[in-house]
Amino acid sequence: MDRFDRAILDVLRVDGRIAVTALADRIGLSKTPTLARLRRLEAAGTIRGYAALVDPDVLGRAHVAFVEVKLSDTREPALRAFNAAVRALPAVEACHMIAGPFDYLLKVRTRDVAAYRVVLGERISALPHVASTSTYVAMETVKDPGEEAGDGRMA
Repeated sequence: MDRFDRAILDVLRVDGRIAVTALADRIGLSKTPTLARLRRLEAAGTIRGYAALVDPDVLGRAHVAFVEVKLSDTREPALRAFNAAVRALPAVEACHMIAGPFDYLLKVRTRDVAAYRVVLGERISALPHVASTSTYVAMETVKDPGEEAGDGRMA
């Protein structure tokens, strides 16, 4: 991967719908080699796909909470069971296994704090092997993919 490939990726992370001609202009190559590089990056799996960034407010999912999850069992079968179950929860936007004093960090989006309490009490706490949780409510989104800094609104 050279500087042109990195430039393509930098542009696409901000504007995934940019026309190939405009992309070529932005990175300083002609259209044909830019298209060839783009196709190569897609074929190699470097570019995994393209998606619409949707305003969570419009979807009624403006409330963001981060949840630390400690498991009662961290052997491989327990981890697989937790992973499979958490993937099935629509309110969980992201889930990361953590090396630290807890096992997982979840990013949860809901309509409001009341809806979050239901998700936490009835869904997250009921996931396999969950021993305890700690919640941190986001007051403002400063930086997140697809959101403008400072105002929490979609770009």
